[in-house]
Amino acid sequence: METIINLIIQLISGVVAGNAAGAALKDYNLGNLGNTIAGAIGGVGGGQVLQALIPAIANAAASGNLDLGAIVGQIVGGGAGGAILTVIAGLVKGMMASQQTR
Repeated sequence: METIINLIIQLISGVVAGNAAGAALKDYNLGNLGNTIAGAIGGVGGGQVLQALIPAIANAAASGNLDLGAIVGQIVGGGAGGAILTVIAGLVKGMMASQQTR
């Protein structure tokens, strides 16, 4: 059950951060749906990477002690991953568009 909670937190924070990154950086904006999808995928990926790097976050959730620190860790990992993947996808999209105009 805790794993599902972690994934939901990562998805939500990734979606929020992906849309925020797209809104703040107009050159990398993928549109609402694109930002949401990239943010969700990046959120889960970022959250999983953070859990692998800081096992205390995963251990706290697995032991049933989902404390504030574990939740904040999931939000930070998911948000960072969502924003980073959205910017990378926007960069790739922009590079592909510039190659087609040549």
